[in-house]
Amino acid sequence: MKFFVDTADVAEIRELAETGLLDGVTTNPSLIAKTGRDFLEVVKEICSVVDGPVSAEVTALDSASMIAEGRKLAGLAKNIAVKVPLTWDGLKACKALTGEGTMVNVTLCFSANQALLAAKAGATFVSPFIGRLDDLNLDGMELIREIREIYDNYPALQTEILAASIRNANHVKESALAGADVATVPPAVLKGLAAHPLTDKGLEMFLSDWKKTGQKIL
Repeated sequence: MKFFVDTADVAEIRELAETGLLDGVTTNPSLIAKTGRDFLEVVKEICSVVDGPVSAEVTALDSASMIAEGRKLAGLAKNIAVKVPLTWDGLKACKALTGEGTMVNVTLCFSANQALLAAKAGATFVSPFIGRLDDLNLDGMELIREIREIYDNYPALQTEILAASIRNANHVKESALAGADVATVPPAVLKGLAAHPLTDKGLEMFLSDWKKTGQKIL
């Protein structure tokens, strides 16, 4: 499974990239607005920090404008994945942009039928929002499983399932079990995957025993 981080905080992205665990970044207009910086400037800087796909979202609603914005975004760096919404116009834009060799992330997916359409339109990634479904007392993980089964039924569909709107470590685990190709997570959730109280307790015990020996490695 690939790990993308869902943020526009360049400092956090740099820190996570140093671990070698970061495969890409997803952003959206809301995340970039929080930085108070120029949209294009932030996207370009993120692309210089990570080698993997960086999702940058269009703001237009009609297909022609989405395509124009997508082309501009794609021109910022080779690792841009243009993010378009899962609307009829978004699907048209996806088809056009992928036909030009641009990676496209079709976002705001809430049904298996939508995911099937995104794959047919040539999407590089489709982003089902599992957390938002859970907020409505629906099963976000069931959607991941349904999309996985449909895509596996038709090997010609090469779209990767990018589990989005992830809220906690359990969402990451369940997404991996359900067969998602990518999980995009907030920085705090990604860092939290390494945490476990028994790890902390075990380390404390080892260090205590080591201290009693009076020895040093260096």
